[in-house]
Amino acid sequence: MASLPSPLWVLGTGTDVGKTWVSARIAETWMEVGPVTYRKPFQCGVADENSDASDLSMLRSTGAGVESFASFLAPLSPLAAAEAEGRRLDLEAALAWCQRPSEGRLLLEGVGGLMVPLQAGRHFLAWASDLHFPCVLVALGGLGTLNHTLLSCEALMLRGWRIEAVILNPGADQSHEAAEANAKILRRFLPLHVEVVH
Repeated sequence: MASLPSPLWVLGTGTDVGKTWVSARIAETWMEVGPVTYRKPFQCGVADENSDASDLSMLRSTGAGVESFASFLAPLSPLAAAEAEGRRLDLEAALAWCQRPSEGRLLLEGVGGLMVPLQAGRHFLAWASDLHFPCVLVALGGLGTLNHTLLSCEALMLRGWRIEAVILNPGADQSHEAAEANAKILRRFLPLHVEVVH
């Protein structure tokens, strides 16, 4: 993880695959050689992003600088959560926010899966592709992950993304035995580094 480039997106094949946990692992490694700034443009499902209940508390414990652009109470897509609160995301402002100078290495985390809606007619992958930052892709280890991972990699590749690694996270779905077998299969289909993290 120390050799991963900055800036770097941590993306997922879906919700609850462990993007924040992987982000924290990367941040911890990077912090050994210098400061790290972690940014999550869209955070859904938290009443107060500074509370211990927030996923971001995991990142704060690493010592990295933690920043969020837009937070919403409802555990929904950014589009649905914003509409529930009578708000509309300013995607141009969010893009500029992601590109601001950072202290040290820059780590960004996506929201949900790659094509989660942000606005009518615009999903996360289309929006984030304008930044031209490389990524790692986090996936579950067990049943269904082959399909979800291959679909996600294809979507990223078709938009010209550089995928530094595919990371299977069996801790998220308790699939430790299956993860190793799935990683071997993915390595036969993808010209990428595929790793199982524990």
